[in-house]
Amino acid sequence: MENEPDHENVEQSLCAKTTEEELNKSFNLEASLSKFSYIDLDKELEFKNDLIDDKEFDIPQVDTPPTLESILNETDDEDESFVLEDPTLLNIDTIDSHSYDTSSVASSDSGDRTNLKRKKKLPDSFSLHGSVMRHSLLKGISAQIVSAADKVDAGLPTAIAVSSLIAVGTSHGLALIFEKYQNQALRLCLGSTSVGGQYGAISALSINNDCSRLLCGFAKGQITMWDLASGKLLRSITDAHPPGTAILHIKFTDDPTLAICNDSGGSVFELTFKRVMGVRTCESRCLFSGSKGEVCCIEPLHSKPELKDHPITQFSLLAMASLTKILVIGLKPSLKVWMTFPYGRMDPSSVPLLAWHFVAVHNYVNPMLAFCRGDVVHFLLVKRDESGAIHVTKQKHLHLYYDLINFTWINSRTVVLLDSVEKLHVIDRQTQEELETVEISEVQLVYNSSHFKSLATGGNVSQALALVGEKACYQSISSYGGQIFYLGTKSVYVMMLRSWRERVDHLLKQDCLTEALALAWSFHEGKAKAVVGLSGDASKRKAVVADRMVEILFHYADRALKKCPDQGKIQVMEQHFQDMVPVIVDYCLLLQRKDLLFSQMYDKLSENSVAKGVFLECLEPYILSDKLVGMTPQVMKDLIVHFQDKKLMENVEALIVHMDITSLDIQQVVLMCWENRLYDAMIYVYNRGMNEFISPMEKLFRVIAPPLNAGRTLTDEQVVMGNKLLVYISCCLAGRAYPLGDIPEDLVPLVKNQVFEFLIRLHSAEASPEEEIYPYVRTLLHFDTREFLNVLALTFEDFKNDKQAVEYQQRIVDILLKVMVENSDFTPSQVGCLFTFLARQLAKPDNTLFVNRTLFDQVLEFLCSPDDDSRHSERQQVLLELLQAGGIVQFEESRLIRMAEKAEFYQICEFMYEREHQYDKIIDCYLRDPLREEEVFNYIHNILSIPGHSAEEKQSVWQKAMDHIEELVSLRPCKAAELVATHFSEQIETVIKKLQNQVLLFKFLRSLLDPREGIHVNQELLQMSPCVTEQFIELLCQFSPNQVIETLQVLECYRLEETIQITQKYQLHEVTAYLLEKKGDIHGAFLIMLKRLQSKLQEITHQDEKSKDLSLKDVEDTMVETIALCQRNSHNLNQQQREALWFPLLEAMMAPQKLSGSAAPHLHPEALKSLTMQVLNSMAAFIALPSILQRILQDPVYGKGKLGEIQGLILGMLDTFNYEQTLLETTTSLLNQDLHWSLCNLRASVTRGLNPKQDYCSICLQQYKRRQEMADEIIVFSCGHLYHSFCLQNKECTIETEGQIRWTCYKCSSSNKGGKLSENSSEIKKGKTASSQVKMSPSCHPSKGDSTVKKAASEPVLDPQQIQAFDQLCRLYRGSSRLALLTELSQNRSSESYRPFSGSQSGSAFSSIFQNENFQLQLIPPPVTED
Repeated sequence: MENEPDHENVEQSLCAKTTEEELNKSFNLEASLSKFSYIDLDKELEFKNDLIDDKEFDIPQVDTPPTLESILNETDDEDESFVLEDPTLLNIDTIDSHSYDTSSVASSDSGDRTNLKRKKKLPDSFSLHGSVMRHSLLKGISAQIVSAADKVDAGLPTAIAVSSLIAVGTSHGLALIFEKYQNQALRLCLGSTSVGGQYGAISALSINNDCSRLLCGFAKGQITMWDLASGKLLRSITDAHPPGTAILHIKFTDDPTLAICNDSGGSVFELTFKRVMGVRTCESRCLFSGSKGEVCCIEPLHSKPELKDHPITQFSLLAMASLTKILVIGLKPSLKVWMTFPYGRMDPSSVPLLAWHFVAVHNYVNPMLAFCRGDVVHFLLVKRDESGAIHVTKQKHLHLYYDLINFTWINSRTVVLLDSVEKLHVIDRQTQEELETVEISEVQLVYNSSHFKSLATGGNVSQALALVGEKACYQSISSYGGQIFYLGTKSVYVMMLRSWRERVDHLLKQDCLTEALALAWSFHEGKAKAVVGLSGDASKRKAVVADRMVEILFHYADRALKKCPDQGKIQVMEQHFQDMVPVIVDYCLLLQRKDLLFSQMYDKLSENSVAKGVFLECLEPYILSDKLVGMTPQVMKDLIVHFQDKKLMENVEALIVHMDITSLDIQQVVLMCWENRLYDAMIYVYNRGMNEFISPMEKLFRVIAPPLNAGRTLTDEQVVMGNKLLVYISCCLAGRAYPLGDIPEDLVPLVKNQVFEFLIRLHSAEASPEEEIYPYVRTLLHFDTREFLNVLALTFEDFKNDKQAVEYQQRIVDILLKVMVENSDFTPSQVGCLFTFLARQLAKPDNTLFVNRTLFDQVLEFLCSPDDDSRHSERQQVLLELLQAGGIVQFEESRLIRMAEKAEFYQICEFMYEREHQYDKIIDCYLRDPLREEEVFNYIHNILSIPGHSAEEKQSVWQKAMDHIEELVSLRPCKAAELVATHFSEQIETVIKKLQNQVLLFKFLRSLLDPREGIHVNQELLQMSPCVTEQFIELLCQFSPNQVIETLQVLECYRLEETIQITQKYQLHEVTAYLLEKKGDIHGAFLIMLKRLQSKLQEITHQDEKSKDLSLKDVEDTMVETIALCQRNSHNLNQQQREALWFPLLEAMMAPQKLSGSAAPHLHPEALKSLTMQVLNSMAAFIALPSILQRILQDPVYGKGKLGEIQGLILGMLDTFNYEQTLLETTTSLLNQDLHWSLCNLRASVTRGLNPKQDYCSICLQQYKRRQEMADEIIVFSCGHLYHSFCLQNKECTIETEGQIRWTCYKCSSSNKGGKLSENSSEIKKGKTASSQVKMSPSCHPSKGDSTVKKAASEPVLDPQQIQAFDQLCRLYRGSSRLALLTELSQNRSSESYRPFSGSQSGSAFSSIFQNENFQLQLIPPPVTED
């Protein structure tokens, strides 16, 4: 684990003047880094609660972990993701849908993946964290690499490894060894160009822990070991792995005799170094075979010396990344696979990355493995339990907006990522916050593509490995001791974390002072990320940072004054200081350095008057929130003067009451407050500055007493003063300070006594001879009697029951009575308030007050005096409050009731009657009180329905209500009817007999029987005889004849014969016709309507010009009603009965036209022809056209050659017939075309082939060709997903419909609101539907060379999927199907062949599409689809 260096040493090292000196000193410090490793871990453990907020998930342990042999022997193609034995075990948020779902966003990105990511880029973090990383060029090493290429033909650099030395491999097989600490001098040049010509370029390097050995891997597969002390070649290994493959990785483990290598064939080998009798040997063992899966990245777990005893180190863990999965194996004590983890499907060109680091989690230090491929980093915490088994827990994963090509831990909390466009990203692991982004394209990073493609041996690698190698740079980046080294084509760069002080100074150099202060404060509070250089306990760290912040604040203040514009408007200067001065005030107060703020900072800013004013204004919010106490007297004085000069007196008052003003000139402040009407501030200064509580009251009394005594109205200012005085007195008597806080406990009794003695003074200090006694009490009573008495009541509550308190209470009560009762200048409300107050006090169980009872009798006489009618409601309310407060015990109840009745105090009477349970008398109180008379209904209802009242009480209330039933009905008929129907439905006839007034009876019955009146009563529960309803109908005929038909339509309980007699009695012909029709006498109803129509037509022939419009309208209305009667009943009549209705109506309308040639022609020939045509059109739906023509021609008038008069009528009938016939033929043609188009599309959709998106099952991720041995079917959906039928059945994706199995797509249904597709869902999204599917039996499985897919033989009937497809086609149209329209039209035509359209059908047995109110006929061709 890499750790943070000591603060003092790092601080000096980072202050070097030149880059080279900085690097050399920092390299020298690297040796001391290791001793702080444990300090770093301890620091993590100390702040674990703040740092660890990851959501952890345990990967369940399998019963028997797989062996390495089983891993090696299993199938591992690029197109198949490895999964655990049960894929559901990894049902965690980090393995989300895009891990396996090929149609997810992650896998459907097109174009350049580095620019088309689904995540939004994080905001620029420079202002939050400053510059976190310091990157520098190693000039010495870079120059020597270029020189070696020129002078010794070393070639270009290809690999780098870093320990206490820096090793650089070249393309011509040389290894250049440089010093880190001594000016980067070249120490050794290992190998030769001749050997390089034989072995190829160095493709991998590794230095062991003690920096004594170097392993070099070559592009042609050879491995050499060198002694770094002597430069001697120790081993040359040529048979460790199959020939013809390049070495991609070679890594020492913590055991110096054990190394791991990975070749371009994807195999991994363990190299064991031995020395037997002076002979150095190397034994090779294959850990992973490339024929079963290609490994392209390996990473052994390295532990620092201080962690060598960690229990996990004994396993010698090795992480390997293949193209499809991650494996963690233990090399010791025996080879064992501890974990496998699949990637899921992702971009095949992305680079697998692995990195170990020890981190502190939950009080323990354990290794954490970071692995990623693409744009998601997963963290696995590895720990050993007590039984010796290894457990792996999944930590919170990191989603990025870019593809990674390198991942490096710089310490346990900070990681450095390199993306595919060569940008560095510094990330805090716990918060996943991006701290900094650095562009490193200038490095010209070396890529290892040629080795991954194994060009030196003929390019004999798989396409998948070659694709990964395009971005591989494993050997170009090496980290050691908190530093990261990047190898370029001509240079070496180093990057490391800046110390906290350097990060702050870097911002200062950028002239970002505000950001520098914010960053320093985050260091002070321990909230900064990637902190280096702060050691010791929290107080020591805070002190160091605070000192640096003070220095910055001084610099900030100087800069604020220096950068102030010298010329221009004053507003510009104010804005400048308003932007800068609050920052100084904020941080001084945050650092709790008021001494600095009010001395040096204030003196410095006072040099500029504008800056001084802004500074003082900045203090206001801190003072008001009590965050700033203890200001110097000079600052307080300047503050008050500044706000006073700016006329902000309200601000001055708010500030004064939050300040300690003992150090100011009290008299001057009091005078200022009084002159500016700052009464709160004045009281505060008296109280806090002089412990004087009486003087403020005296000053306020002198202002409000004279106008009150003179009877004048107070000004608004005086009202404010009076209210403040009341609140102040209340606070003093309650022991609270005014306007905020509390009075010191030792002063509370003294203040209470002083205030009481002041209030009950007989005369004021400077009293005039005319002053009445007890002026202060009198003034407060006149100002606000109720509030003053409330103040006294609260004070009495707080009094302790000692002798002095009792004397004070009795004394104040006596004074109140003397002042108010003996004076006539107090209103009834004021007197009532006093006696209410007294009644409440006397009603207390521990009462010690004494009040003469005769005083209450005087008050009663005063309030109930009948000779004074003024303020009636006020007097009643006052007396009611007095009684409710307990004053009832002070009166004789019978006398009280008599006086209340005499004064018409009905609420008082109600209060007394209720005490005596005389509820019936309360009804009289309500009815006599005009303000509350309508509340009587609720009162009666409550008495009769709420439990707790006796039967006798309820009976008396009901009897009283019956006695006043006429008053109740006249008051609110609806309420009265609801009351009767709710409680006494069986006595309705009794109520009707009591209502002698016919108008009231009509209103009552209408409210009771007509549901439109809105009373909520179930009519079925009303046990009424039909005669009651008929009585109501008769009254309705008398008082509202126009509403009879509407009412009859909603009434139920009446007899038709009797009702017909009533309507005939009042000659309501329309109503009679309606009742006859309801009775079934259609002909009788028709005759009545026909008679009315004929009479209207006779009137129109004898009218004058003035009233013709009105009469014509009557004729039209009557005719429409008659036609409606005929239409309603024609479908239930035979042909002869229909003609008996329609032909008399036609003759009646044509009769006036026959008289057109007479001596008195009518005035409306055209209007009557139009109305006659309307009759003909209406009857054409029920009477055959030949019958109508025959009837007309049989008429004697028209049979003698006068057909010209009805020519227009006949031609109109023929036009209507032709139109309807043409419409029907057109509709039939369109429907036939529509049906043909729908069936063609249905056939095409059923026979169209399906193209699956992948060749593996989307549930088990196994290719369908892998399971040929199973008798399983393949299900392909139109959305492109493919499944085994067995897998779909396990996921319950089958729906049984009418005995047939119907499948639903598992992925689409689970992503569609998380549930399965509904069988009859009406909205199906494109691409996620299971509208069409294909079953393939095992015999139809295609071979590798055969890409055609055969379909199962189609069945002669539609299967459920075809039915579903047909339903989709039907849903293309809004409204009814055209096929349904055609069907109904054909039925109608077959039922009555002699007419084109049947009449409107009635009855529930037949529901016509044409009767639907939403029916619309859309005469448009079907949509055209491309073949």
